[in-house]
Amino acid sequence: QVQFVESGGGLVQAGGSLTLSCTASELKFEFYAVGWFRKAPGKGREGVSSINWSGQSTYYADSVKGRFTAYRDNDKKIVYLQMNSLKPEDTAMYYCAASEVHGDSWYEGTSYKYWGQGTQVTVSS
Repeated sequence: QVQFVESGGGLVQAGGSLTLSCTASELKFEFYAVGWFRKAPGKGREGVSSINWSGQSTYYADSVKGRFTAYRDNDKKIVYLQMNSLKPEDTAMYYCAASEVHGDSWYEGTSYKYWGQGTQVTVSS
């Protein structure tokens, strides 16, 4: 059974940095695009980033562009989300997910088949 596990969340002050990690077992990881999504209390799910199977193509939400960077190590089956210049509005539960496609509607989340349980990111002002 495929299992995604996110880690790296925590409490950080505004302007600080965190790096989230996403690993997957029982999955040919290198064949999938991996997306990062977040959900804040009282808000809908938001697509944050997507990275294609090779790591050579990425998408970012406008709200994080220039601050967040997604990259991956397929040998280790890990995808990372480097988050810099964090803001209080970045506070949310962050999830990673896998998709067989990597298209410009990635942010909708509908093509993602496998999802992790999430890791909490809290940014204090």
